[in-house]
Amino acid sequence: MLNRRKLLGWATAGGVVGGAALLPSALTREPSAAEHTGHAPATGSAAGGGRPAAGLGVLFSQRLPIPQQLTPMRRGDGVDVYKIPIKAAQHAFLPGKPAPVRSFGGQFVGPTIRAKTGTPVEVTFTNQLDVPSNVHLHGGHNAQADDGHPMDLLDPGQSRTYHYPNRQQGATLWYHDHAHHLEAENVYRGLHGFYILDDEAERGLNLPSGQYDVPIMLRDIQLDANGAMVYPNFPPDRTTILVNGVVNPYFQVAARKYRFRLLNTSNERQFRLTLGGVQMTQIASDGGLLPAPVPRSEILLGSAERVDIVVDFSQVPLGSHLVLKDISGPLLRFDVTRLAVDSSRVPATLRPLPAPGTATVQREITMRFDETNFTGLVNEQVYDPNRVDITVKRGATEIWTVRNTDTVFGAPHSFHLHLEQFRVLDRNGGPPGPDDVGRKDTVFLGPGEWVRVQTTFTDYVGRYVYHCHFLDHSTLGMMAQMEIVP
Repeated sequence: MLNRRKLLGWATAGGVVGGAALLPSALTREPSAAEHTGHAPATGSAAGGGRPAAGLGVLFSQRLPIPQQLTPMRRGDGVDVYKIPIKAAQHAFLPGKPAPVRSFGGQFVGPTIRAKTGTPVEVTFTNQLDVPSNVHLHGGHNAQADDGHPMDLLDPGQSRTYHYPNRQQGATLWYHDHAHHLEAENVYRGLHGFYILDDEAERGLNLPSGQYDVPIMLRDIQLDANGAMVYPNFPPDRTTILVNGVVNPYFQVAARKYRFRLLNTSNERQFRLTLGGVQMTQIASDGGLLPAPVPRSEILLGSAERVDIVVDFSQVPLGSHLVLKDISGPLLRFDVTRLAVDSSRVPATLRPLPAPGTATVQREITMRFDETNFTGLVNEQVYDPNRVDITVKRGATEIWTVRNTDTVFGAPHSFHLHLEQFRVLDRNGGPPGPDDVGRKDTVFLGPGEWVRVQTTFTDYVGRYVYHCHFLDHSTLGMMAQMEIVP
């Protein structure tokens, strides 16, 4: 639980709550020459038995693990059926040091569900933990009963089947715990996984696929001397970065194009990602493909945001080592080890983004901390599940101005809307930034920032939440509730 001492500590630690990567000292710091290349310049190829290049020590000593992709238990009546236990497990963040975690299916990065647009999925989750849980499909367009509302708890020993109709375009989604007052700890301890939605329209574009379509989950953690996670803790102390659940892995790639699905599951961190000057071509954001590819040299990825990029490793010499890094240091090394035939492409046009339509309702949403009671506030109120904060007419198109008004502690926030994707119309009165493009469900807001977002509430009715997706903040009540009515 956040208290006065910790809030004051964040305020003095650079004027931000959480996200060590956002401290001014970190923002102005340049990586050392060793960090650019991974301790020492590597020479030659990393091929041969799957071992990393010599001389790199602990850095880049582990192969990048790829989360297991589940096969449906059965396919019947046009529905893919899965069963996933929520249970305690052991996971080694560092080699040879297994530590306790909370998991989906016994894995710290939960198993990947790969679904198809138009094919429904049913997932039965059974809570084998000793604390409540539940599951929210982040970015999913689902009925209230299947949304993972924070108060729809899955108590120890209980099971629940979630129904996902998948009536939305292909996108990189993810599933995670959303049990109110427990979501920050449960997600921090490991309750997160990929949910990738494919559609036929995207398949026809011939983007990199199969083994060349790779999910990459980024997040931060604090580890003790034994390699076990520390919680509760002070967010700026979460200085260890995990890539698919391990520290500083390497990944052997062919000299061809790859699609990487980047997901930030940190409770509070924003990543500033670069690839040593090599171009990253962004093809998708939270809600799926962009209208056209966008070349990027740097990507800001806030908590819960997703960005799909294509990297063409044929543009660098065979035997090269490229390092994906953040301002905090190196994260992942790509070793270009072999040649490969490549028939994939990145077409100039990806998917049209329809005009947003005419809004008939405008709303103001604010997020901040209450410095007196040390709770999170949305529109000056702490979350109350018995209160409906706004009523939305089904079919309405609305514009919401979302403001970070946290002037006392200078805290960043990350706004997330359940049920619908939105479009960012503008930021701070100017055009949207490069990280605001496409269909979004989560948007980062620095201290004093504001955005206008527009969405249409389509077919479902019921109660859904919107909140700060810095989960330490939503746990403290920075969440509100809308009711969509016929």
